Amino acid sequence: MNTDIPLTEAFYYILLALRKPNHGYGIIQEVEGLTKGRVQLGAGTLYGALQTLEKRSWIKIYSEDDSSRKKKEYLITPLGKEAFAKEVTRLGELLENGKLMNSAD
Repeated sequence: MNTDIPLTEAFYYILLALRKPNHGYGIIQEVEGLTKGRVQLGAGTLYGALQTLEKRSWIKIYSEDDSSRKKKEYLITPLGKEAFAKEVTRLGELLENGKLMNSAD
C-alpha cells in the first residue's frame, strides 16, 4: 500500500491520536485538545476516515467491547507510522520553503 499520499488534516490528527489505543470519542477529544479546539471532528468525518485508514492498513482494531455497543479501540500500524513520518517530512519541507519567502523580504 502506498504511503506517499499527502494526508488531510483530519487523517494527520487521527493517526497522531492513535499512537496509543483510542476509541472514536477519545480521538475526537484528543484532536480537539491537540489543536486547542481549532479542529473539531464530526462523527461522520471521523468514522469515514477510520474506515479509509483501516482499508489502507494504516490503523487496526486494537480491541472491541461487545458489552458497549461494540465500542472499538484503534491503533496506528507500522505502515501508518511510515505514512505519518513521510507526511512530517513533507510538511517540514513546506515549512522550510515557506521560510525562504519570509527571508526574501
